[in-house]
Amino acid sequence: MNGSQFTVLRSQKSPARLFIRWLKFNFVGGIGIGVQLASLAIFRSLFGLNYLLATALAVEAAVIHNFLWHERFTWADRPAGRPVHSLARLVRFNFSNGAVSIIGNLLLMRMLVGQLRLNYVAANLMAITVCSLANFLLSDRFVFRRVSRAMPSRVENRI
Repeated sequence: MNGSQFTVLRSQKSPARLFIRWLKFNFVGGIGIGVQLASLAIFRSLFGLNYLLATALAVEAAVIHNFLWHERFTWADRPAGRPVHSLARLVRFNFSNGAVSIIGNLLLMRMLVGQLRLNYVAANLMAITVCSLANFLLSDRFVFRRVSRAMPSRVENRI
């Protein structure tokens, strides 16, 4: 593929481009799992924190890790205009992806293990997959949504 063909592929809203973004999203998420587990071990073993507090801090460490990489890697073609825009994205990411991950996993695990009696590891993999799909869509359409440059923001109108 030469440079001009690559440029055309990058500029189109194609299924291939969406699939590449999905792969990047999952790559970052996979590393985020490692960050969460390492953080949990550090908070629990090194600092001796209660397991629930250690878990909450480890999840937040993974959320921040994932957000930073998604902003600079997965959605690098949609840069935040200013640091305040990046901060707003972080808040949206925490509330959307964080909520879907926690609530979705708990509800799906309750249904798959508690009611359908599936193996908890298999059920957890299914829950992660379903939540990942929802988180990807939320990230693409809400957190890292494409901002029109034609219309100034409300903040810019006040300046």
